[in-house]
Amino acid sequence: MYSEDLINSYPIFDTHAHYDDNRFDDIRDDLLTVIHQNGVCGIVTCGCDEVSSKKALKMAEDYSFIYAAVGIHPGNIDSGTTIEQILELATHKKCVAIGEIGLDYYWVDDNKPQQIDVFEKQIELAKKLDLPIIVHDRDAHGDTLEILKKHKPKGVVHCFSGSVEMAQEVIKLGMYIGVGGVVTFNNAKKLPDVVRIIPDELLLVETDCPYLAPVPYRGQVCHSGLIKYTAQKIAEIRGTTTEQILNLTAKNAKNLFQIK
Repeated sequence: MYSEDLINSYPIFDTHAHYDDNRFDDIRDDLLTVIHQNGVCGIVTCGCDEVSSKKALKMAEDYSFIYAAVGIHPGNIDSGTTIEQILELATHKKCVAIGEIGLDYYWVDDNKPQQIDVFEKQIELAKKLDLPIIVHDRDAHGDTLEILKKHKPKGVVHCFSGSVEMAQEVIKLGMYIGVGGVVTFNNAKKLPDVVRIIPDELLLVETDCPYLAPVPYRGQVCHSGLIKYTAQKIAEIRGTTTEQILNLTAKNAKNLFQIK
């Protein structure tokens, strides 16, 4: 369950959420109403296949502050969703990105060529539509970076888990880096060093909710209001204030997703 006192008055823009998840079914409307009234100015909720992308678009229609990303997640490439279907969904006026797309060698690594093919085709689609991409990269840093260097899309590497060296290469491409609740975990060894080097203009915050709730709510259902704790940790690492991080990242999100 959520708590209203977890949300502050600073502008929170959650650049990566999954509010279609069934863990929100009993609380979704009440939660989103409270969140919007208490500082969350924007949310991008992401699709992983045709069904979830349609749900994301429906939520974007229902809530003025919610925007949708549509795409085929590497874990959903056998869902039957086609690039043509994603193209059709991406023409919706509240679709702001192609995502969540990318590579995941953690769960399945015997279909790498297929994952790479679907990833590259969706990057090409995004470039054709002049949309940013939202990149999923799990245990696939080398191939992910190689593909990004090859195609040079605009977008964000979400829930960044690579090294400082990889982050530097992503930054050279002008891509944003998304930081979520993992930065608050005691076992987040590399991420604090990455957070220190991200240029102000390329930093984003996210939840990946309902997953990866930050400390002190680790293990619970995450929601956009909990970004407060992620921003506090980022501010501590960067020697600034929570307010400055939230204002900065909200501005960056609007720039990336072309939201006025």
